[in-house]
Amino acid sequence: MSYTHSHMGSGSRTGRRAFEFGKTHVVRPRGKHQATIVWLHGLGDNGSSSSQLLETLPLPNIKWICPTAPTRPVAILGGFPCAAWFDAGELSEDGPDDWEGLDASAAHIANLLSTEPADVKVGIGGFSMGAATALYSATCAAMGRYGNGSPYYVNLRAIVGLSGWLPGSRSLRNKIEVSHEATRRAASLPILLCHGTSDDVVPYKYGEKSAQCLSSAGFRYLTFKSYDGLGHYTVPREMDEVCNWLTSRLGLEGSR
Repeated sequence: MSYTHSHMGSGSRTGRRAFEFGKTHVVRPRGKHQATIVWLHGLGDNGSSSSQLLETLPLPNIKWICPTAPTRPVAILGGFPCAAWFDAGELSEDGPDDWEGLDASAAHIANLLSTEPADVKVGIGGFSMGAATALYSATCAAMGRYGNGSPYYVNLRAIVGLSGWLPGSRSLRNKIEVSHEATRRAASLPILLCHGTSDDVVPYKYGEKSAQCLSSAGFRYLTFKSYDGLGHYTVPREMDEVCNWLTSRLGLEGSR
């Protein structure tokens, strides 16, 4: 399906670039449906592999939606086309952020969540670039708008980021502090960040700095977990942490 920025009401100025998202995989709840979480894969992966991991978790009350990112040229891969939520170069404090790609992915995720029942809590999680996109969505939710100014309507109740980073970290605090509503929303959104100290793809310092930036911008409901010796992958104890955190924050019944 094709999504462009013009679908979010931003006009033809940024609506020229269409993003073709891949197949979406869904893991249906085995018990009472209490929450729906969109889970975002890492660079070059797909929604199918995410669903295979998530269906093994002891969280019978969660419906998992696992989309696949568009295939696009990626700067960090020398322009080689790859499944990516946005274009990314080398990680750095001063690196440019692909706002158009981030907005398109955030809108696609919001669209996936928009048809969920009103009594179901919704959230976003992800790994690596997927975690970065989840955190970007969290900032949109707090500000009530996308980077291009279009309104963001989804009431997110939980964000999980594994081995990721925060796009747009330099300007976040200023954007949140100018609005009482944004400050209130940021303070009430639970976020769990996990990062391995031996990550050689997204270095640990970026996870740590992302947590510090979010906290200083007013995201007070934030938990940062570090894992000694963990590289750029997930391990069972980390996923146990995710399960326990989601069960607690979303008030899930009988998950274990």
